Amino acid sequence: MTARLAVGLAFVAAVAAQTTRSVWDGVYTAEQAKRGLALYGKECASCHGSDLTGGESAPPLTGAGFLSNWTGQTVGDLFERTRQSMPQNNPGKLSRTQNADVIAYLLSMSGFPEGKAELDKVAEVLKQIRIDEKK
Repeated sequence: MTARLAVGLAFVAAVAAQTTRSVWDGVYTAEQAKRGLALYGKECASCHGSDLTGGESAPPLTGAGFLSNWTGQTVGDLFERTRQSMPQNNPGKLSRTQNADVIAYLLSMSGFPEGKAELDKVAEVLKQIRIDEKK
């Protein structure tokens, strides 16, 4: 590998490290999670349970079960899955803002800290936020 290529790769890695965030960095607000709670109760709880632990055909949205499914993926991946396939009886019913609010609620219930800015509603931005089990 040439020195020039090595420097280029190091630069790309440094930029990626700076732009990639984690759910541990406070990526939603308390107000957003509160709105998400109301939507979750109305649109999601009948399948995923009021305590987010899942149901017969619905996976858990908090705890070890949630983390085993989503650790290593991004909030953007979760956002797109939710946006395209939920609620099960009417996929795509919720707006992007409503989906972001519900995901903010899920993150809050998983113990990830709140921040000063709301979770974005653009999947490309959300794909820069990793779901990490540990800080």
